[in-house]
Amino acid sequence: MKSCLAPDSNPTKPKQALPAGAWDAHCHVFGPAVQFPYAVDRSYTPPDAPFETLRSLHDHLGFSRGVIVQASCHGSDNRAMLDAIARSEGRYRGVAIVDGSETDAQLAEMDAGGVRGVRFNFVAHLGGAPDLEIFDRTVERLAPLGWHVVLHLDAQDILTYADRLARISVPFIIDHMGRVKAEDGIGQSSFLALLELMKNPLAWVKVCGAERVSAGRRPFDDAVPFAQRLIEVVPDRVLWGTDWPHPNISKDMPNDGGLVDLMFDFCSNPSLRQKLLIDNPLRLYGR
Repeated sequence: MKSCLAPDSNPTKPKQALPAGAWDAHCHVFGPAVQFPYAVDRSYTPPDAPFETLRSLHDHLGFSRGVIVQASCHGSDNRAMLDAIARSEGRYRGVAIVDGSETDAQLAEMDAGGVRGVRFNFVAHLGGAPDLEIFDRTVERLAPLGWHVVLHLDAQDILTYADRLARISVPFIIDHMGRVKAEDGIGQSSFLALLELMKNPLAWVKVCGAERVSAGRRPFDDAVPFAQRLIEVVPDRVLWGTDWPHPNISKDMPNDGGLVDLMFDFCSNPSLRQKLLIDNPLRLYGR
């Protein structure tokens, strides 16, 4: 089981101020392990990244709101996320991981606790595809709650699971630009498939994770054309987030202030940035 690097502890101040009400629509809390133990079957062990550190980061960067996405190292034990939301005084919402055993009452309790969606990991280094029967049954239960599903995929999975994606009947979000590889160019089949998928009115995409898409090191600007194209194609269904504290980064740990600067390169138009950072996340997480 591998250990993860800690995030950059000295985030720069963004060169431009974020608009009032901006959301970090993809971030995590980890532990602290003494209070919220990591899953026994996890594929990696992160350093603790607790609520207090996340809140301080958001204050420093200028984010008003945030979405805490449950990561695989905590499995379906969502207590760390729910605790952070409860302590945030309405600032945060969440996306849970579930195992299919949850009762309607338990899902309703999570909804009351600020959860607005569930996440499924398909990524090979995190264990690969979930049980697809559980996936299908869970997705069917989301509509009455007004929830969506978040899909963490490897690039080729957009093609592999095309038929299943087409059957999803609730809004669904593709994480990290589908983890396409910048070195393969904007004409690669996986990215073209992602653009085709965005014709589905239920499909959303997060134009974050530049450090996962990039072939190089900071500032990861080879990811810019992919993000720009997605924002151009679906301006009303794009989200952005820091992905703090950046689990499983091995080549170059990003600086979160630098990632905000890169987001401005992704989206230089103020009206589109209003959608990306405020209007779009409010539609999914505002209640």
